[in-house]
Amino acid sequence: MKLSNESISLAANTIRCLSIDGIQAANSGHPGAPMGLADIAAVLWLKYLNHDPSDASWPNRDRFILSGGHGSMLLYSLLHLSGYDLPLDELKKFRQTGSLTPGHPERGHTDGVETTTGPLGQGIANGVGMAIAEKMAASRYNLEEADPLIDHKVWVFCGDGDLEEGISHEACSMAGHLKLNNLVLFYDCNHITIEGSTDLSVSDDAKKRFSAYNWQVIEIDGHDYDQIDRAIRKASKSQDKPVFILCNTTIGKGSPNRGGTAKAHGEPLGAEEIILTKRALGMPEDKSFYVAEEVYDLFKTRASKMKRLHNKWARQFKVWSKENPEKAELWKKCASDFIPADIENVLPEFETGKAIATRNASGTVMNALAKELPQLVGGSADLAPSTKTWLNDMGEVLNGDFSGRNLHYGIRELAMAAVMNGMQAYGGFRVFGSTFFVFSDYCRPAIRVGALMGLPNIYVYTHDSFYVGEDGPTHEPVEQLAALRCMPNVTVIRPSDPTETGAAWIAALKNKKGPTALLFTRQNMKVIDRKEYPSASNLEKGAYTLWQSGCGTPDLIIIASGSEVEIALEAAKKIEGKNIRVISMPSWELFELQNKGYRERIIDQDCSRTLIVEAGTSFGWERFTGRHYDFITLDHFGASGPYKDLAEKFGFTVENVLEKATELLKK
Repeated sequence: MKLSNESISLAANTIRCLSIDGIQAANSGHPGAPMGLADIAAVLWLKYLNHDPSDASWPNRDRFILSGGHGSMLLYSLLHLSGYDLPLDELKKFRQTGSLTPGHPERGHTDGVETTTGPLGQGIANGVGMAIAEKMAASRYNLEEADPLIDHKVWVFCGDGDLEEGISHEACSMAGHLKLNNLVLFYDCNHITIEGSTDLSVSDDAKKRFSAYNWQVIEIDGHDYDQIDRAIRKASKSQDKPVFILCNTTIGKGSPNRGGTAKAHGEPLGAEEIILTKRALGMPEDKSFYVAEEVYDLFKTRASKMKRLHNKWARQFKVWSKENPEKAELWKKCASDFIPADIENVLPEFETGKAIATRNASGTVMNALAKELPQLVGGSADLAPSTKTWLNDMGEVLNGDFSGRNLHYGIRELAMAAVMNGMQAYGGFRVFGSTFFVFSDYCRPAIRVGALMGLPNIYVYTHDSFYVGEDGPTHEPVEQLAALRCMPNVTVIRPSDPTETGAAWIAALKNKKGPTALLFTRQNMKVIDRKEYPSASNLEKGAYTLWQSGCGTPDLIIIASGSEVEIALEAAKKIEGKNIRVISMPSWELFELQNKGYRERIIDQDCSRTLIVEAGTSFGWERFTGRHYDFITLDHFGASGPYKDLAEKFGFTVENVLEKATELLKK
């Protein structure tokens, strides 16, 4: 039976009213976007979006992303009506503590939410990541074009704010270059932001912009159901480009006094205006959270059709698995992010005493691991030759060819991190991305959202200190270590030598609860003799005693990370007549996961003297010090010059460590 425009209108107005009622009940929220986008959403969800509300994890479902997460009541209304596990009572508890309807959508918190959105523009980049992941999965598993196993769309709603944010430029440029014809972006063009009309600050021609990005551009009246329908059908048939649908809409559509104004954006309509709005929409004025049975039936009919589609796919998958056992096994491993219990056995051995930059060691390690882990994919922000993050002989992702495992993110650090979030959230891949450590600042907003979602992305950051040298302070990270360490659910690992580098990669792969940042050197580091010193596998504990000159409680503890472990160890061995302990502390976060007994054995509470040695700011290190302590750290920006000269200038020498240690031993 053909779905009439009258039925779609009723569904759209129901979405509008649920949204404004939820926001009014919370006395907080953003009604403008849900009201303006309701018509487009109703057409998309009732006629085109392929999903199964009874199973939000169906691999071949379409992905829907609300990039402007402030309009979350739109999504919550759609999820409830569609039959996801989101009762009407939860809409009544919008923005309340413990509800399933938080202020912005949160992945893993609310059934059917694909990604956490809020910071504007990141949802667009997540969508690009999901579209890339779908293409890569299709390249791996599809056998016949006529009956593909993986074949779905990524639909993204965005607004003026999303497109003003710089990340949208980075991500959409990448999407156009890769010709992601499985990606459709709806632009809610209502010409309103918080301060008023968009012409106060913007005069972009969005159509020309996206045409220049190599997108197919369609413009419609976002309240005309026939135009919406034709645009979506046309977008669904795109052969070689992502599709940008510019939807001319009215913010707060339906509100007699707030519609089309900035006041509709971010505050409840108010009780009187809600009555007037419902009257204008032909909805019951005296009922809150009202849903006509006809509307539930519309969505139930769609859900039943989608369930049949899902069941058909499941039968197809069963046949495919039986006929393609090797591919089925690959699917199983990648879907579960399977890490063999003996994965450490594939780590390369490094010659004791040989000087190797940990970035080079990392490149060797990750290539060895990639042979065993088909799910490991990624790339760099145009720096693979320098960060050593190229997977040899494993192909590359190019427009028209998604069969490889190496991605070219281009010089787009923020988009890279957010695209990684999208790929990781999509599933079936373990994603890494790389750049110089100082540029982690450009990645930070997306790292934060990835940490909030618990996505186990791996960030490979090289050139991890002032030892960058001649490039100078613009490229020498100082505060970035502290900045990442203070971010919840991010694990930072800075290994001391090539062997610890292998252990760092293993720890990153085993951490499936959040992002891991691996920090590697540009300069060479000597391979520590693991026959003489404890195994590098101790890295998994975050900190361990690398060497001690005596037994029992030491007179002085020297704690170092990364490249500074080498000079700390050499200096400690020159101190005579005292009990000195050298601790390698590659990861605060891993150390703090250990039990109290272990932590207090390593950092002996009876030792009153501590020397911290790290080529970064001292901020935060106080938590590990005794009563008497000193720092050899860098609490200023670096300088340009040969790195050995800078090490001398900044005091990162054996002689200075020895001098500071000797002074502490007098206290």
